[in-house]
Amino acid sequence: MNERRPTSYVQPFLLEDLDIRGAVVQLTDVWQAMQTGRSYAPAVARLLGEMSAVSSVIAGNLKQPGRLTFQITGHGPVSLLVVDCSESLNLRGYAKAAGVPEGDTLADLVGDGRLQLSLDIEGMDQPYQSMVPLEGSSIAACFEHYLAQSEQQPAGLWLASDPRAAAALFVQKMPGADLKDIDGWSRVHQLAQTVRADELLGLPAEGLLRRLFAEEAVRVFAPRAVTHDWPADPEKVATMLRALGEDEVRTLLAEHGEVVVHDDLSNHTYRFDAADVDALFRPPTLH
Repeated sequence: MNERRPTSYVQPFLLEDLDIRGAVVQLTDVWQAMQTGRSYAPAVARLLGEMSAVSSVIAGNLKQPGRLTFQITGHGPVSLLVVDCSESLNLRGYAKAAGVPEGDTLADLVGDGRLQLSLDIEGMDQPYQSMVPLEGSSIAACFEHYLAQSEQQPAGLWLASDPRAAAALFVQKMPGADLKDIDGWSRVHQLAQTVRADELLGLPAEGLLRRLFAEEAVRVFAPRAVTHDWPADPEKVATMLRALGEDEVRTLLAEHGEVVVHDDLSNHTYRFDAADVDALFRPPTLH
């Protein structure tokens, strides 16, 4: 399995004798691609990397696959963190910050804020949305609280991020866990707490799980690949500009000499000069 493992992946696992499930996430090429051309300050990049890893955990564990978007907003120097993940685990994200933020905790960087979830499942009339205040001093604590509240089961979450990789370890107590071993959840949670950031970022999933849960029966499932594949889509932007209206677009052209649209999530910039704008609103040719 190791030879076929994707470079970036979600690795689900189950502690079979304890009825405790979990997942390991490692993002390498995906996380590096998400940072390309961004010039994030280290503290900002760390937050976005951790949020990308935990979003992959949650998207990979959805009972009904769909497009998942997490957004953190606040009044601190980091005003926005957003990660979008398709049901195929195609990931993208963006952070907005003022200057080079100081501090280390989530409160230092984001301030008082909120976490918003949007889940778009095929066949739904509109996406499901929920919004909760930020609770906890880190991305891990915030999402751990969110998971415990939303799924009504205790969960543990450990995150790490550096310029090369972003990673997560997730464990969750299932409803029948106490019937199998009354001390099982406490034992597993204590073992998971010993994980180090360098292990999360550097060890393959099986090696990490062997290190942490050597005395437990761990069933490892096939990993799911995480990708970052969001090519430029100029026609989508052209459609948006047409919807904006010719008068508005030509006003922007007159003011700036060109119309510039930047897709923050996918990190593409689109430029329209006078000829491009003429082409946008030129009547279709009849044949």
